[in-house]
Order: sequence, then structure tokens, then C-alpha cells
Amino acid sequence: MIKFNVASINKCTEVEGPFKRLCIWFQGCNIHCIGCCNPDYQALIPKMLFSIDELVNIIKEAQKEFGIEGVTFSGGEPSLQQNLPVLTSKIKELGLGVISFTGHNYEDVKDCFVGCDVVLDGAYKQAEKETQRRLLGSKNQRIICLTERYKDCIDAWFNSSETKTMEVSLADKIVINGDAVWFAGEIITNEVFSVWYWVLRR
Repeated sequence: MIKFNVASINKCTEVEGPFKRLCIWFQGCNIHCIGCCNPDYQALIPKMLFSIDELVNIIKEAQKEFGIEGVTFSGGEPSLQQNLPVLTSKIKELGLGVISFTGHNYEDVKDCFVGCDVVLDGAYKQAEKETQRRLLGSKNQRIICLTERYKDCIDAWFNSSETKTMEVSLADKIVINGDAVWFAGEIITNEVFSVWYWVLRR
């Protein structure tokens, strides 16, 4: 059975794309950008392993509890997850939109993102820091619309530099995330404690 290697899940966020979204951060990256915002997610090691059905059930719960509009894939590098298009298809069957990050050029890994509505592509380049567009770390990165679903959001949300948001979520863990955060952070409040260090962007 194919398992997805997951570093973290936030069941409801408003800073990982338009509207309320569930965000999945996958574990493992083969790019290792200098200045990566999630260095703890680079290691190619097993973290939390979920089947497609397990992830879909979590997404259904978030849809019912929070009224999420879509799901965002981040990481780590989502294209390393086998059968990502199958998961995307299951999410789309729920009527939800899908946005994904990749540090690769989209054209090189496009088969991994079949069914996605938007792909944000390109390796992070520390010397080309992005200050005008949301979610993107450097100026070389692109917003690629693959469907019409979020086309009207490009200028209104992605290209808006007026709002810099930092989101703090309190549930079974503390999650600090957003446009104004250089490193996202979480403290898991059970037997395992992990801290992501974070600093505010200038």
C-alpha cells in the first residue's frame, strides 16, 4: 500500500492560499534550497505515514468542521510523493480546490501535479527575495494556473502586497505560519515536542 510521508497537517489555515484551506506539509526534499523556510522537512526520512484513505478522511473532517474550500500541498517537496495525482483526484471529488508548491520547474514534474488547480514552482533563491507576491519566496518562482478555479484570485490574493499575515493556530498544537513568517513553527503538545524556529520577515 502506498503511504504518503507527512511532516505536518494544519486542518484550517487562511495563509496557504485563498479561502480556508487544509495544508499538508510533506516530509523530504531533494532540492535543499539555501534559506529554505522549512529546513526540518528536507530530510528524506519517514515521519508520519498516511494512506490515501486516511488523508481523505482527515480532509473530510476539516471540510465538515471548518468549511474548507481547498487543500494546499507544501513541504518538503510534494513531487516526491508517489501517487500524488491519485490523492489530488480524491480531493477534487470532494469539490475542493488543490494548490501545490514545488521547488522544481513545473514542466519537469508536471505529471506529478495532474488535477491541481494552481502550481507555485521554482527553487527558492535567497538573493532574489520576493516582497510583492504572497506565498512566493523569490522572484523567479511562478504562479501557474492549470484551471479556471483560482484565476480571479491571482491579482486579488496572490499578487497583493498590501497584506502580510501571520497566523497563530491553537488546537492540539501551536502553529505559527504566514506571509510575515520566515520560518513556520509548531509545538506538538503530546509526548513528542518539536519546535520550528521562526523569525519575522523584514
